[in-house]
Amino acid sequence: MADQVTVTKEIEAPAQKVWAMLTDLPRMGEWSPENEGAAWLHGVRGPAVGATFKGSNRNGNKKWSTDGRVVECDSPRLFSFAVSVPGFKVADWRYEIESTASGCVVKETWTDRRNWIAKKVGGLVSGIDDRASHNRDTMETTLDRLKSAAEERSS
Repeated sequence: MADQVTVTKEIEAPAQKVWAMLTDLPRMGEWSPENEGAAWLHGVRGPAVGATFKGSNRNGNKKWSTDGRVVECDSPRLFSFAVSVPGFKVADWRYEIESTASGCVVKETWTDRRNWIAKKVGGLVSGIDDRASHNRDTMETTLDRLKSAAEERSS
């Protein structure tokens, strides 16, 4: 069974604003402590099912990139993408946004899709042995930073 981590955060900002921030992948590095952002590929300028991108990541002095493909894109409720490296599935990322009376609730889910070889190589490349625990921490930080930025812009 694949490892899966989900974190949830209430944000006092409109769902559409939060969705726009989450799907602006070149800016993801403003919120994520590991992802430094992504570049849309093949002339794409924003999220759409099938759109591809190249993500840049860092953990200390370790750097790596991934290939991504948007799987679901339903503004302002759902955004998901699959991440891989040549020859290997890596993970699925999913963001669900539910409007509330005071803003929205964001649920971020990471599902590990690596086989044992990719896990071994990934640990060496990234310097992270326990990916699930690490991702839980970084996902909490990402949503905390997103919350701060979205609420600051909403006031």
